Amino acid sequence: MAEIVGIVPAAGQATRISRLPFSKELYPIALRRRESGACPKVVAHYLFEHMRQAGIRKAYVVLREGKWDIPAYFNDGTALLDMHLAYLMMREPFGSPFTLDQARPFVREAIVALGFPDIVFWPDDIFVHMIARHAQSDADVVLGLVPCDRPHTADMIEIEGTGRVRRFVIKQHETSLRYTWVAAVWTPKFTQLMHDYLDEAIRSGEATRRELFVGDVMQAAIDRGMHVDTVTFSDGGYVDIGSPEMLERIHRGELAL
Repeated sequence: MAEIVGIVPAAGQATRISRLPFSKELYPIALRRRESGACPKVVAHYLFEHMRQAGIRKAYVVLREGKWDIPAYFNDGTALLDMHLAYLMMREPFGSPFTLDQARPFVREAIVALGFPDIVFWPDDIFVHMIARHAQSDADVVLGLVPCDRPHTADMIEIEGTGRVRRFVIKQHETSLRYTWVAAVWTPKFTQLMHDYLDEAIRSGEATRRELFVGDVMQAAIDRGMHVDTVTFSDGGYVDIGSPEMLERIHRGELAL
């Protein structure tokens, strides 16, 4: 198997939770216990822990200008996370897929593991199961699915009985679908398809007419014959720190993190 490398898109502006004195990925939501005492645990720390548990030792964090507090906090990753981190700058301001595409020159031959650093999701070993599923199948993409009761904020996934994805339903208020995806593992073939799809979107003007989501790219992959598979965690879940509603639930102590 090719090397597995993490991509962590951290270019968002936290517009839903107004102005913060720091990047939302560094929002402290729990405490870490150390020999010297407790210290804050920021939201992005959870994602890196999940990657590390799956044996992922290297990740590229994609930033926008001004979010220098993220590399200042995590540094090269070795001391705080026991990982190797590198930082890339976002170029095209058109949404998450373009942020991910910034890493293509560095991961074009790698298996990519994607997670969002402003979302805490569980189970902790989600990447372990997804990587195992990828190794056992011919899938181009494997998604980790968890229940979602807020479909207007997420990509809801319709799957076949085998777990293969039929279609993405992106941010619609009414749907009978139950699961969204919170993490992904994909092959170099999908990395190249995403780059080509986004290049077409820029040339056609679609990228400036509407915001493109990662789900749009994955739907395009399905439409072009790629195999998008899933691992479903019916007892899993997630917390989006960029959502005012979920942030309030954290502060009320309703979510144990």
